[in-house]
Amino acid sequence: MKPWREIAVPHKDVLEGTLKQSEFAADITHVVQGTASPGYQDAEKFFARTYITEGMRLLLISVANRLSNGTGDPVIQLQTNFGGGKTHTLLAVYHLVKQSKNTGKLAGIPTLLDEAGIMSLPHASIAVIDGTNLSPNQPTEREGLKIRTVWGQIAYQLLGSDGYEMVRDSDEVGASPGKEVFVSLLKKVGPCVILMDELVAFYRQMDGTERLTAGTLESNMSFIQVLTESVKAVPHAILLASLPESNTEVVGTFGQQVLTTLEKYFGRVENVWKPVAADESFEIVRRRLFKTIGSTAEMEATCAEFMDYYRKNKAKLPSEVQEGTYAERLKKSYPIHPEVFDRLYQDWSTLDKFQKTRGVLQYMAIIIHRLWQVNDQDPMIMPGSIPLEDSNVRTKSTHYLPPGWDPIIEKEIDGDTSAAAEIDKDTRFGAIFAARRAARTIFLGSAPYSSNNSHRGIAVERILLGAAVPGHMLAVYEDVLSRLRDRLHYLFADVNQFWFETHPNLRREMESRKERIELTRLNKTLKDAMSRLAGQGDIFAGVHSFTPHGDIPDEIGNGPRLVILPPKIENAYAKGNEKLAFDAAETILTYRGDQQRIHRNRLFFLAPDQSTIQRLTDQCRTYLAWQEIIDDCESGRQNMGLFQVKQAKRDCEAAQSAMEQMVRECYRILMIPIQKSSNKVGFDVRKIPSSSASKIAVIVEKTLLEGEFIIQHWSPLLMNKHLAENYFKNGEAEVSARKVWMDCCDYYFMPRLQNEGVFERTLIDGVSKGDYFGFADGKDGDKYMGFKLGDQVFNLGLDEQALLIEHDAAAAYKAANAPKTTSTPGDQPDVSGGNGAAQPVSGSGTHPLPPSAQPVEKKYKKYYGAAVLKNNCASAALEVQELVDEIVMPMAKLPGVKVSLKFIIEVESESPFDSATIRTVRENSNAMNLSDHEFNEY
Repeated sequence: MKPWREIAVPHKDVLEGTLKQSEFAADITHVVQGTASPGYQDAEKFFARTYITEGMRLLLISVANRLSNGTGDPVIQLQTNFGGGKTHTLLAVYHLVKQSKNTGKLAGIPTLLDEAGIMSLPHASIAVIDGTNLSPNQPTEREGLKIRTVWGQIAYQLLGSDGYEMVRDSDEVGASPGKEVFVSLLKKVGPCVILMDELVAFYRQMDGTERLTAGTLESNMSFIQVLTESVKAVPHAILLASLPESNTEVVGTFGQQVLTTLEKYFGRVENVWKPVAADESFEIVRRRLFKTIGSTAEMEATCAEFMDYYRKNKAKLPSEVQEGTYAERLKKSYPIHPEVFDRLYQDWSTLDKFQKTRGVLQYMAIIIHRLWQVNDQDPMIMPGSIPLEDSNVRTKSTHYLPPGWDPIIEKEIDGDTSAAAEIDKDTRFGAIFAARRAARTIFLGSAPYSSNNSHRGIAVERILLGAAVPGHMLAVYEDVLSRLRDRLHYLFADVNQFWFETHPNLRREMESRKERIELTRLNKTLKDAMSRLAGQGDIFAGVHSFTPHGDIPDEIGNGPRLVILPPKIENAYAKGNEKLAFDAAETILTYRGDQQRIHRNRLFFLAPDQSTIQRLTDQCRTYLAWQEIIDDCESGRQNMGLFQVKQAKRDCEAAQSAMEQMVRECYRILMIPIQKSSNKVGFDVRKIPSSSASKIAVIVEKTLLEGEFIIQHWSPLLMNKHLAENYFKNGEAEVSARKVWMDCCDYYFMPRLQNEGVFERTLIDGVSKGDYFGFADGKDGDKYMGFKLGDQVFNLGLDEQALLIEHDAAAAYKAANAPKTTSTPGDQPDVSGGNGAAQPVSGSGTHPLPPSAQPVEKKYKKYYGAAVLKNNCASAALEVQELVDEIVMPMAKLPGVKVSLKFIIEVESESPFDSATIRTVRENSNAMNLSDHEFNEY
């Protein structure tokens, strides 16, 4: 798409900024007197810049028919809002009837006359009554005559002094002439047109407080009745009168009474003129402001791009832009976007001082001039394009609004120092000026209603429509709206509506309170939030949020402990600057208050991320400030309207949610103490996932379990390895079982077992299997008390006397102390085989069994085993590893052995699986080449 300024070309006076605002205010008296600007005075130039609307077309045809053959409407009333084109339409009739230029040279007129079937218009007399030019108490002098009344003016303008003489008596006394007199006058004149503009402005001065030369209001209203009926009675006479529709032109109660009376008299015989339709306004403005719209192909290509963009984003834009008619609206309004017209005609035209089409022309002329100067590159002129930073544009914008808007535009909406410009310094927003475009669009769509509580704001979908151009991502604008809502003091938001007002929102009050939040209250709130979000987890014996080291227990407990460091710089972790966080954790590992900490291997640490601490504390202050405002409102210390209370509560909830999210973002640094050289502590740093679905402690536990930093099932093989490396060396053959467990809790090189139960289960498993180590309840001299090796054991006592014995030493001790058995003829064992038949026993002194009867040792070549894992997915990997180590590996090490492992998964659910889960499992099953997998309905 090309920028609009490379296709369309404005008129020279618009480009140069020399266009006077008065040029848009048509003055019929100036035209009659020959003193108007060329665009209004010259008939050819007038029609060249005039778009003949449907209403104007029908009106001009009616006038032509009335003058030519007497078939048109005799009386036509023009009534619209201020600046709606009434005077402009009267001027079109004036130039058509005046015939100062050949009608063939008037743009659009030949076609119009052809449609009416008129070859040429007859010569007609014209009388023009301009209510703003006449005075009800100051006669007009013409050819020595003093003309006092409206009927005197009409008679003189139609027929000169002869005409005036026909109504002289009525004019001198201010009494309405009779219908017979006026019919005679009109017949004598022949084809004639009477144009009456701004009648209310003239008649509202006749309030009865004093006698005026133009007569009384009653006599003038009687004349209006006479005039309308007289014109109706004369075939080639026509009357056109403009009446206002807005309070701006009516002015006061008496003016309204005058309007009501005029409407009553005109309503008896008139045909109401059809006002300008919305889409016709596009062409009116475009023709007056633009010399040419350039290449039709390039214009249509731009409009097609917009429609394609709107179709792709239909879910986020107004439904109307999906309709085929919107494509036509884009073409008709180009290079101005229809949304600009909609906001000006629908919203700004409700303001008393805004003059509908005239106001739009004045406003857009200034905007186009400025955009041309700054080399605007937008494909169309949109609400987001309006350069409110320009003093002329800003002045024109605020001219129609109540006081107080100038500083709001300058500080918040537009300009280099505005809050929106500050937000646009973010590259993501600044690349398309998203903040300023959105703020301008909100201003255009909401400023006219700033004091109207029944209409609040402009919807997000219309903001996107007014700000975004093809190529812009709507998500960027959605993000920037949240940023504007948080930063701007005069911007209000409710659900999906945004609007500006001239009084500050509560955000300024919040910002003021935010700076006064006490540090102790801030710290307590953060501590409470962290405690709530962290939870306790399933395996931690304690989670200590921002707890002084003197209050963190030095106990073994039923699980390890998670220590969460306070959100301070001296505790913060930063990549490349880890020392602060490491030192803070090491202090806690070393001390408990003024005592040395013993059970150091029971602690894990969660440290704050240095890059997010400031944002976290700032967000917490925001939440507390909103909470203060709500508390003051509920206690009566601050008076707020219902909307503001509702908004404050919503902002407070949003601030709390944002604070909690920031807590999760800030606390993702998990530090795990590890053994370094020289007997010093180091830290293994892991970044935990950020999820609002789980408590922080649960997420930490999962990370520790998956990394085997906390062990719930310890293989006796691994335990035996630790015993060999750390205890059974230098000839040592036994160690206190209690010491091994305590060392697991104290030293970083030892495994972190969840609790003593894990340690005991490992002992029981190792002792029962007989392949790893022996156990004794104690020792008396050289004798082990309660010695066990390869015995089925169900529980073991882990008191201070219990011993773990190196396997070879335990086996030797067991062999040396095995009970000896002897047999005598009188003490024969039962050799019946369990069925009463005597069986010879080898070595018993009886005859040995024959070779054929010797028991044959079976030769096993295959093994099959099945195991049911516990229903704990987190520990499944450990269980599988233990099965491989304990069962598979002893056979796999032998030569000629082939091992085949199969993993069987059976899952049952009380309710059907959702489609997303089924899809994920099926895709992963195929990706991992499972030989057989399926879902069943039962």
